Amino acid sequence: MDVKLRQLIDEHYRKNYGAKKFIPGQTPVASHGKHIDADDMAAMIEAVLEGWWTEGRNAAEFERMLAEFAHAAGGIATTSGSSANLLAVAALTSAQLGERRITAGNEVITIAAGFPTTINPIILYGLVPVFVDVELTTMNTTVERLAEALSPKTKAVFMPHNLGVPFDAALVMDFCRQHRLWLIEDCCDALGSTYRGQPVGSFGDLATFSFYAGHQLTMGEGGAVVARTNELAIIVRSLRDWGRDCWCRTGEDNACGKRLAYQFGAMPAGYDHKYIFTEIGYNLKITDIQAAAGVSQLAKLPRFTARRRQNFSRLNDGLQPYERWLQRPVAPPGTEPSWFGCYLTVKPGSPFTRAELIHYLESRRVTTRLILAGNLTKQPYLQTYRVPHRISGALTNTDTIMERSFWVGCYHGLGDAEMDYTISVFRDFFRRYRSP
Repeated sequence: MDVKLRQLIDEHYRKNYGAKKFIPGQTPVASHGKHIDADDMAAMIEAVLEGWWTEGRNAAEFERMLAEFAHAAGGIATTSGSSANLLAVAALTSAQLGERRITAGNEVITIAAGFPTTINPIILYGLVPVFVDVELTTMNTTVERLAEALSPKTKAVFMPHNLGVPFDAALVMDFCRQHRLWLIEDCCDALGSTYRGQPVGSFGDLATFSFYAGHQLTMGEGGAVVARTNELAIIVRSLRDWGRDCWCRTGEDNACGKRLAYQFGAMPAGYDHKYIFTEIGYNLKITDIQAAAGVSQLAKLPRFTARRRQNFSRLNDGLQPYERWLQRPVAPPGTEPSWFGCYLTVKPGSPFTRAELIHYLESRRVTTRLILAGNLTKQPYLQTYRVPHRISGALTNTDTIMERSFWVGCYHGLGDAEMDYTISVFRDFFRRYRSP
């Protein structure tokens, strides 16, 4: 990049996005957000100036880096985490999988305390979501609940590492192997989290990620699927790229050397392989401008993750005096979460409601969020569209989360000052009650 242009970018960043003083009570403490620097801006501007714009060299590099990070056979960048989830489920319905293909009416086990775009692809492909409860301390379910939910129709488990906390991957993998089930890891909230030293996304047959502005790294919008095998990677890429059979990247021709030598179905022999479609697909590619940001941000992921963990520890420790009234998060043994937020549950019998605590925090500029969609089975659209689903066991904790839980921010764009201020606001709120 031209030196003068880079100097201008650096100057613009310092002026508009550089370090700004945190003013307690005035500067909002965001629940989540993006953290970008001049290198990210320069990478995107360079991609713009190259003039390619659609998927290109940056996308290829980002996919390579992500696949290597997740110990996967292949990575496929997508428009969002939601479209990544869609492609992951769609891939398991492909006829190319033969007798392991999942078909309409088959069941997929997932959690009720999640986000709609984990279960929507299940519904859209005519599959039946089976909802299980979670633990309040981890927001994840247990393998015992999976076993209780199992039926002869069960073909897959689609499990999020909820709010950045890894589920027990070893037990879930053993369960899936024992019953010949596909495992999709939803890592949209959890990039950078580890289980027994191994990154989330490296356990399932497929794993999905989101790079929305509030996540562990950002492209503004964007997502990805990583696949354990080349077969699955090829299917996902085909589905992402209109369903075409050709695996040439954008701008590439005749990588196989037989572009005009194939014969498929009723198509004439030698019909251009770039226009042979063997799946019912979409166009869910990212731009190379987004991918340039992804390459730049992924290189900084260890620093982002460390900051999230530091912020969480400071905040969680500072809230310890109030555990009589607040259920705090717990990282399961062997896990190191890249915390999406510091989630809290107001315990029964507390002398205040969740609404009262949230209103006080918000009045002091500490932003809060509820836990995703609460109990998904009670969301309006499941009733409006009479979505076929099954509930396994009581969703007691999920209902508690819906009614009593929320989170405050600890993302990597915040620092010690914001965490200390957040703790002080909690302390001020609790002063009105007798000391716990």
